[in-house]
Amino acid sequence: MIEIKVTTTRRTEAINITQKIMKEVKGMEGRLLHIYTPHTTCGIVINEEADPDVMKDILDGLERIAPHNYPYAHREGNADAHIKSSITGCSVTIPFEKGTMKLGAWQGIFLMEFDGPRERKVFVTLL
Repeated sequence: MIEIKVTTTRRTEAINITQKIMKEVKGMEGRLLHIYTPHTTCGIVINEEADPDVMKDILDGLERIAPHNYPYAHREGNADAHIKSSITGCSVTIPFEKGTMKLGAWQGIFLMEFDGPRERKVFVTLL
């Protein structure tokens, strides 16, 4: 298992971690790559990396679904982050062959920060 640290700089943001992961697993053997974050207020998603407006639209859409300023019962002030993390999920699994991830032409892997800025951990396991 490989641990990658990701430092976020804003309360909500999408950070492309594809290259960090590729660097760590290049040339390794396995059939599946599992990427997981052990936090309850961020997520891991695969989506388009070619156009940054896609991730902006996703973050904007999640904000409309679970607005930060809604009067939630959770008193910590980050209930929206928990909801957004539940929607995105905290892991993805990608086919892996001949030392490379089998992502689509436009796909990238993103850490979705919903309660930053923070330092986040991402665990990468090759099976």
